[in-house]
Amino acid sequence: MRVVSLNVNGLRAAASKGFISWMRRQKPDIVCLQEIKAREADLPRELLAPRGLHAFFHPAEKRGYSGVAIYSKREPDKVTLGLGEKDIDAQGRYLQLDFGQLSVVSIYFPSGSMGAEAQARKLSFLERFMPRLEAMRACGREFVICGDWNIAHKEIDLENWRGNRKNSGFLPEERAWLTEAFDGIGWVDVFRRVDPRPRQYTWWSNRGQAWAKNVGWRIDYQIATPGIAVKATNASIYKAKRFSDHAPLTIDYDAKL
Repeated sequence: MRVVSLNVNGLRAAASKGFISWMRRQKPDIVCLQEIKAREADLPRELLAPRGLHAFFHPAEKRGYSGVAIYSKREPDKVTLGLGEKDIDAQGRYLQLDFGQLSVVSIYFPSGSMGAEAQARKLSFLERFMPRLEAMRACGREFVICGDWNIAHKEIDLENWRGNRKNSGFLPEERAWLTEAFDGIGWVDVFRRVDPRPRQYTWWSNRGQAWAKNVGWRIDYQIATPGIAVKATNASIYKAKRFSDHAPLTIDYDAKL
């Protein structure tokens, strides 16, 4: 089972840069997208209903903002849009597909980088999502949660960690939240289980020479329950071509969808 995840920073923009052609060459079973910045009515047919794939969308109410989507080779048994939190769901941040005993989620955590108000919204999201993670972990299903979590967990996960200790995305309380998800509840950072190397990033600022110099952050994850995480066989971050300011994260699992 091949699972691809990418914050596209606008699905139409990523498609114009060749993302759909690249995606098809990967022969994925699941593609989780974040920050699609479009409603279904805004999308051309090749993005709304890609040939050979089932497509599901949870856009934000505000045009040109946020939103998540999943392309799937197999039709799911169940589709869940949102978390049941009105303000979060209005921003299109959570989409879940169920396949038998496996659930795959596309999630887009809020960014707090625009200031104190944005950071407060992010922390509110974290506070409310933790009980959901606990319930998911305890329910007996296997989960793969793909997306832009907007948090770098450890020093190895961003290039300039010393200079970002007081910045959103690497704040002590954000990192502690992820540690609790991993060590306290038992979720698994699948990429790190497969690839322990440093300088493996998924996002680069558009300012300066961040991309060219690999001054990046690893803020995009596939976080899974242990039963499916242990079946991960290969993980890769595609950087040969840019479709957005994030890079696609692909993980192969020794499992069938």
